[in-house]
Amino acid sequence: MAEAGLEAFGQDPVWLVILKAVLIFVVLVLLTLFNIWWERRVVARMQHRIGPNRHGPFGLLQSLADGVKLALKEDIVPKAADKVVFVIAPVIAVIPAFVTFSVIPFGPEVKVPFSDITTPLQLTDMPVAVIFVMAIASIGIYGIVLGGWSSGSTYSLLGGLRSSAQMISYEVAMGLALVAVFLHAGSMSTSQIVAAQSDVWFVFTLIPSFVIYVIAMVGETNRAPFDLPEAEGELVGGFHTEYSSLKFALFFLAEYINMATVSALATTLFLGGWRAPFGIAQVWEGANEGYWPFIWFMGKTLAFIFMFIWLRGSLPRLRYDQFMAFGWKVLIPASIVWIVAVAAIRVVDLEGGFDRRYMIGLAAVVGVLILALLFVPEKKEPEPVADDQPFDAFAGGYPVPPMPGTTAATTSVTAGRHAAVGASDESRSPRSDAGGHR
Repeated sequence: MAEAGLEAFGQDPVWLVILKAVLIFVVLVLLTLFNIWWERRVVARMQHRIGPNRHGPFGLLQSLADGVKLALKEDIVPKAADKVVFVIAPVIAVIPAFVTFSVIPFGPEVKVPFSDITTPLQLTDMPVAVIFVMAIASIGIYGIVLGGWSSGSTYSLLGGLRSSAQMISYEVAMGLALVAVFLHAGSMSTSQIVAAQSDVWFVFTLIPSFVIYVIAMVGETNRAPFDLPEAEGELVGGFHTEYSSLKFALFFLAEYINMATVSALATTLFLGGWRAPFGIAQVWEGANEGYWPFIWFMGKTLAFIFMFIWLRGSLPRLRYDQFMAFGWKVLIPASIVWIVAVAAIRVVDLEGGFDRRYMIGLAAVVGVLILALLFVPEKKEPEPVADDQPFDAFAGGYPVPPMPGTTAATTSVTAGRHAAVGASDESRSPRSDAGGHR
């Protein structure tokens, strides 16, 4: 099935392949500039601020001004840094972000202007295109880890290790969420997956996979509320603490392109790709022809990017241990259960059993219920306190009032503690009091 739909690829002349690659690069750079401006405007509106409005109409040139500012800043290399790795790390992080878009379908076959050539609105495709995206995206982790390690800073090293653990953990959940899409579509080719959604988008038939993927893609891109590698109160700036100028700009660019990558992949796998939203194709026959599908694709992708911005402006940062436990104990088990259900439905459907639509709908409801039950926190029983042990008000380093129901021995111990503290206060010298309260 996948090989039959890949005949249109590999037939383009060299100049057209180069033109497609350049256009993808330009679109991603312009999209990054727009997303930075859009995020600042949306968050400003959420916080009742004005946002950028000086450079260009509505402040549209603010992102360009920020890029020029970064380029003109002093490029500092720490003395303790491994200079070669320190310079290469941002490049390793940003290149895979561009490469992953090579297999994303932006539209159907179109006619190249001023020529008789017909070509897909996609650079290339392959039978394992989605696996290719996951593999290339995982290479970007090396850039983050090497950037943190080569900086010669403890904060950067801890940020790099934390980021690698987070991205690897949520890549597992993301990959498992995509398995159900492969089983349902019968292909791992991006163009074939879009073709399989000509009738119904997978977001409706594979709701648990969609929910798991959306959560995992936020954790994968280190965005709020999962931006633990860049927790300012703990690790200053995370793996890029020691970076400045263009090297920092490359990390910044990689983050925003990765946002676009996971959003475009979610659009391709769950929202019908470049196909027009429901209702438009029914009243307009040419909605899925020509260059119009590119508009539908970008609209869906920007909707996911808006979700990223909305989460950043709404939710507080999670604690790291809770975040990792959520990935390993909730998302991954739920993905495995859902894969088994989809595989069973697929087997029954191929053998001519029940109608697949009803089976998948029932399995989706069961999967959502299981996922909701996994969100219920575990009840922890309080540890029993022995009555024969006196209560120590200063056991944790701070005075704590005794709880109701304590023994008489507790009161005597607490009183003794306060008496000892009072005696020590009276024995302090005037010189110690001159320094003020500690």
